[in-house]
Amino acid sequence: QVQLVESGGGLVQTGGSLRLSCAASGRSFSSYAMGWFRQAPGKEREFVGFISRSADRTSYTDSVKGRFTISRDNAKNTVYLQMNSLKPEDTAVYYCAGTRDYSGNYYDIRDYDYWGQGTQVTVSS
Repeated sequence: QVQLVESGGGLVQTGGSLRLSCAASGRSFSSYAMGWFRQAPGKEREFVGFISRSADRTSYTDSVKGRFTISRDNAKNTVYLQMNSLKPEDTAVYYCAGTRDYSGNYYDIRDYDYWGQGTQVTVSS
């Protein structure tokens, strides 16, 4: 098992940046593909992006492409979400998630087995 704890959320103005971190405890962090999701008030949790185990593959939802970057440091058991050019519509609770599945498809909440508690990101206009 792995336990996930997000940090780095906060209040930022439109156009600003934030970097979220997701620290994992437990063994074999490098055996998990990691994803980021977000959930705005009154909306379903949605896919933001994922990164493969060795960081050789990333994928993002269209609305964040070119603005958000996912990276990971397996030596530190941490995955990051760098968010630039933030917009009010990026306001949400952001969650990291992990899976040991090897399907290569990591776009849906059902693809993940482990979740963090979430961190709030608020972008003011």
